[in-house]
Amino acid sequence: MEPISHFFHSGRLKLQFWDYGSDDKPVLVLVHGGLDHARSWDWTARELSETYHVYAYDLRGHGNSAHAPGAMYSLAEHIQDLAALVDIVAPRGEGPNVRLVGHSLGGMIVLHYSGLFPERVSHAVSIEGIGFAMGHRLLGPAPERMRRWIDASRNVDARTPRAYPSLDAAVARMKEANPRLSDDVARHLTLHGTNWNADGSMTWKFDNQLRAVSPYGHSMEDTVQIFERIACPVLFFWGLKSFAPVPTGDPRYDAVREKRLVIAPEAGHWVHHDELEMFLRETRTFLT
Repeated sequence: MEPISHFFHSGRLKLQFWDYGSDDKPVLVLVHGGLDHARSWDWTARELSETYHVYAYDLRGHGNSAHAPGAMYSLAEHIQDLAALVDIVAPRGEGPNVRLVGHSLGGMIVLHYSGLFPERVSHAVSIEGIGFAMGHRLLGPAPERMRRWIDASRNVDARTPRAYPSLDAAVARMKEANPRLSDDVARHLTLHGTNWNADGSMTWKFDNQLRAVSPYGHSMEDTVQIFERIACPVLFFWGLKSFAPVPTGDPRYDAVREKRLVIAPEAGHWVHHDELEMFLRETRTFLT
């Protein structure tokens, strides 16, 4: 069955979210990563909806959600959007009443929200979502970060988003980005992640300005302070074949008090696609 489509408003933007059911069960919200979309969670959502009322949403500038004027796409704005959605789908009650799962950028959003609103979250799962690796230029001096973002944003403005002549060509690009995807999964992700143009070509739905990553919100010191406030248990997933290094020894990872790290030996950055059965098994056990 297809999930039910809804929209909500946050920061004067109209954002898409999907409802996988089922009513009267604990609320679980899934948060996708950068340049992705909510329907990449379909396989996870359908399995977990047996136990939870599952929701997934398109981040601002992604999927069917509105593109942001100014196109800063700061981490704070993404957290604001999650806060708005949580208050809609899981009204405040006695004690924490929402479970959160996030991938990459979505994992960062989930962990920051959990530290800023610890009274709301009972469990948090982060798939390779802790922040840019130590030593990354986005953790460098402020003047360099600001100048780099301004230059990158202006360069993106001067570019025309790439168009693909056919669905098959777009699927091929999807598989190039993650060679571990099956043909069926890659096609599904591409169908939900593209729009058709008038000439029959296809372009990705996400705002191209997302490629110019915001210079704000990645301070190591600030992140540690926020992560120290996380009150719920956190389950981390990491793929050994990922471009992102395992976070052991990272001050942000160390700041999370109650945590467990699951290593996926055959997975890359998208653990929930590359090792779905293992991911579901570990996540089910943790959430209960």
